[in-house]
Amino acid sequence: MGLTGAYIAGAVAAPWLNAPQAVAQTIDTHAADLVVFNAKVYTMDNRALRAEAFAVKAGRFVAVGRTTDIKGLIAKETQTIDARQMTIVPGFTDCHNHAPGTTLLYEVLVGNPFEVEFVTIRSIVDKLRARAQETPAGRWVEGYFFDDTKVKDQRMLNLHDLDEVSKEHPVAVHHRGGHTSFYNSKALELAGVTKNAKDPAGGTFDRDEHGDLNGRVTDRARSVFANTGSRQTLTADETAQRSRDGLAHISKQFVRYGLTSVHHQGGDLFALQQVRARGDLLHRVSYEVNGRVLEAMITSGIATGFGDEWIRLGATSEHTVDGSFSERTMALSIPYPGVTPPYKGNITETQDELNAWVERGHRAGIQINCHANGDVAIDMVLTAFERAQKLFPRPDARPKITHCTLINDDLLRRIKATGTIPACFTSYAYYNTDKFRFYGEELMKRAMPFRSFLDAGVPACAGSDFSPGPFAPLMGIQGMVTRTGWNGETWGANQRVSVDEAIRINTLNGAYASREEAIKGSISAGKLADFVILADDPHTVDPSKIKDIRIVRTVVGGSTMYQA
Repeated sequence: MGLTGAYIAGAVAAPWLNAPQAVAQTIDTHAADLVVFNAKVYTMDNRALRAEAFAVKAGRFVAVGRTTDIKGLIAKETQTIDARQMTIVPGFTDCHNHAPGTTLLYEVLVGNPFEVEFVTIRSIVDKLRARAQETPAGRWVEGYFFDDTKVKDQRMLNLHDLDEVSKEHPVAVHHRGGHTSFYNSKALELAGVTKNAKDPAGGTFDRDEHGDLNGRVTDRARSVFANTGSRQTLTADETAQRSRDGLAHISKQFVRYGLTSVHHQGGDLFALQQVRARGDLLHRVSYEVNGRVLEAMITSGIATGFGDEWIRLGATSEHTVDGSFSERTMALSIPYPGVTPPYKGNITETQDELNAWVERGHRAGIQINCHANGDVAIDMVLTAFERAQKLFPRPDARPKITHCTLINDDLLRRIKATGTIPACFTSYAYYNTDKFRFYGEELMKRAMPFRSFLDAGVPACAGSDFSPGPFAPLMGIQGMVTRTGWNGETWGANQRVSVDEAIRINTLNGAYASREEAIKGSISAGKLADFVILADDPHTVDPSKIKDIRIVRTVVGGSTMYQA
């Protein structure tokens, strides 16, 4: 067939295909392991944006082009997939995920981790009371995935609700956003938090209209609860087993939604390797480092990129500089609209502390990643990046700002100048639209600003922040394209992107964020064969239905990891 060593991408008859030039490759395509044909392939490769078919060998794409040409690579042992004109895109990448598999398996879930679902305060109390009844007095009872705007009661959870759970157990409910928690009277008593408690730097003890503690505690103020009460004691073997089982569980969920690569925020690195060894790691991991792993990298001279195509040491885990968007604690340059007394959110460390931390990692050749939501925090992070680069210039350092939610023109200019990569919320535009009213339209016009980033040439990528946001890429793409939420409200429509741009943000830009754009992120000869087959085309369905498109098959390295 004359196809050996060729990237096949000639002009084809289908009207929706481009007519790109063939691109030479050096891969032997004889006897492909897998051939997929009769498809609508959106490659995200600018050399050949559309195709009908492709071939895979040894876990990589080896030819991409027309069905008639690619079929010539089918041998007796080749697996074939007739896509029946379904849509195929590169595997999706989530550039910010806490991968809390153990939480999903072992903890009390008081909200839906994956979808918009309203619960009642009574259901929360009942679930926690059931756990309390099987828990020794004095031991913590905790609930996870609470969302304050997904409550049928239309009010905030408070200390009195949690006192109904138990007066013998310290009780906490953690907002899925990760920056606020709600405590009962017993927990406050054990921590020594009284009505006269003063707010510490970087956090608050919230109060009701009478000035009494209401149980809500934000950001750094929560640290007083760390060493109070007792918690279940697990052996080292039990902890390790939980970590392995949690990672295997979350991996199944990722591929079910079409994710083939995920940036993990820390976690048990050894357990991750064990899960891979036993064959239960179904997605690729950019492991974002903190704690002992980060210290070991710095002291041992290990830079970002160490590892292989399945587990690679990536950027640092998010280094937190301010509070939360969804919980309304991020640091703003103006007071929150309608809040009395005036409140501008929480900064969680000083500029000097941030400068020192950034410089140390930057000098060690480790990709820096900071959590910054509000414009004040983003300014601080960019100041630290600029300082570190001036002191120790490193070409193409690609520092990362996780969330990078609220920008202005000057911040955008500096983000571009420093080569910073924003990993912005994606599913929030659909899932959390009920929180946008706390900011108002003027702020939302420059929040989660994908349009502004793309127009400035900034390669923004997608970060669900799960558990704070659902990680379904198609939910994220719908929100990015429509800026319309589950409740029908549209905010910041000026930041809409096209379907093609949204897919690129969730694929090729994600690979760029982890310095892996040469090996994944597009359906291109020579790259890893990670792709997703969709039942419908996001380009042609009703934009309000993109999130409902069925994932038919998720393939990683040419192997099917999920099939509907």
